Amino acid sequence: MATTIPLETRLDPESCYRAVKSRDRRFDGVFYTAVRTTGIYCRPSCPARTPAFQNVTFHPSAASAQAAGYRACKRCLPDATPGSPDWDVAATAAGRAMRLIADGVVDREGVDGLAARVGYTSRHLGRILTAELGAGPLALARARRAQTARVLIETTDLTYADIAFAAGFSSVRQFNDTIREVYASSPTDLRGRRGGRPATGTVTMRLAVRTPYAGRELLAFLALRAIPGVEAAGDGWYARTLALPHGSGTVRLEVPDETEPNHTAFATATFVLEDLRDVSAATERVRRLLDADCDPVAVADAFAGDPLIGPLVRARPGLRVPGHVDGHEIAVRAVLGQQVSVAGARTVAARLVAAHGRPLAHPADGLTHLFPDAATIAALDPIDLPMPRSRGRALIALCAALADGTIALDRGPDRDDVRRALLAIPGIGPWTADYIALRALGHPDVFLPTDIGIRDALAGLDRDPGTAAQLAEEWRPWRSYAQLHLWQSLTLDTHPKEQ
Repeated sequence: MATTIPLETRLDPESCYRAVKSRDRRFDGVFYTAVRTTGIYCRPSCPARTPAFQNVTFHPSAASAQAAGYRACKRCLPDATPGSPDWDVAATAAGRAMRLIADGVVDREGVDGLAARVGYTSRHLGRILTAELGAGPLALARARRAQTARVLIETTDLTYADIAFAAGFSSVRQFNDTIREVYASSPTDLRGRRGGRPATGTVTMRLAVRTPYAGRELLAFLALRAIPGVEAAGDGWYARTLALPHGSGTVRLEVPDETEPNHTAFATATFVLEDLRDVSAATERVRRLLDADCDPVAVADAFAGDPLIGPLVRARPGLRVPGHVDGHEIAVRAVLGQQVSVAGARTVAARLVAAHGRPLAHPADGLTHLFPDAATIAALDPIDLPMPRSRGRALIALCAALADGTIALDRGPDRDDVRRALLAIPGIGPWTADYIALRALGHPDVFLPTDIGIRDALAGLDRDPGTAAQLAEEWRPWRSYAQLHLWQSLTLDTHPKEQ
């Protein structure tokens, strides 16, 4: 059974108040400050005058502050922050549930659907979320809808009705009431005097990321592995197709490269969606791709005294672990990448897409197909796949398990349970299971000691590759970031076995 930590234990008032007094941006999104005398809640770095200690309380989520009767500060916009890095580090039931709530699972499947994905009853999940985050699943989903709606109001020219349904509200009236309650403003007040008609299905949003942020390295990683038709990349941008709950879409990302720490930068995401109800899901999945909720200062501090990783971190501050928008896709690509080069795996993936990918209704900018879904690949005969027969059987068995729900890669289940289920499939070994955990599950503490790229990197740094696993024990709980720094210590075209 999941254990919960009382709010008063996790949010020490004295420590929180010190962060507020110093306006420490590292804590934005980790907790929120509610001020009794004004009735508002703020992010820790709010530039307003620091309130007296006796007038503040601290909340682990925006939903908790809203449930206590506070409205969002109009000056610091406390809900427009990266999410808490604790959700990925600890990966408790509450953290996994928050990822699914952000993906819109409550809007699509209700609280019972959310609870089933996390593996608890709805009542027990409600108790866990209330204990850890100060609000139940409905309140957390409502806060997420309000935040999405505010961003769409302020950054797009979508009509209010389109925004209401894109954000996940069931009616325009519910949308209006929630915006007034949370922000003490009407949608018209938030938008100001801007107006106009939208480009149908096109939404441009700014996605907050903590700095430093090594955007150039992340783009290079993605560009090297880009599958023609599914992905495209250029100087400062990356684009790809999206398979979403209500339809397909595309996204084009302009990613910041920011070396200064302790503030918020923004990636610009332009979505073209068949169904605007997919805005929340598309946004959350792109945030996973960008590793937007990582705390790079905490990662750097953990490696500061390490003689091997420390210099690499200082050379590339803010390096991220590239996530993915579709766990099923990255699982297939991990199998395709077994024992072959990056270029070879990309070639095989391109053939798979050309033969079995679903064409987009409106291709643009070189994006023409969705990656084949698990059910489509599971129905194939191994003899028809452009790979050794044994690997083809492993791929089809994996896709069958993904298609029937035996294995879920949506960040809902426990990571250890997912790894055991993957290893139970013949042909899926530790490298493949751990690579899937690294990129599909956002696991911050994964290391691949047998990876050829890691062995080459260690040899190039005058370390014995045979000691890789032993060395990595010193890098917990951030071994995934050590993994990326070692890969990046090589030239990008010499990674022979990681996709």
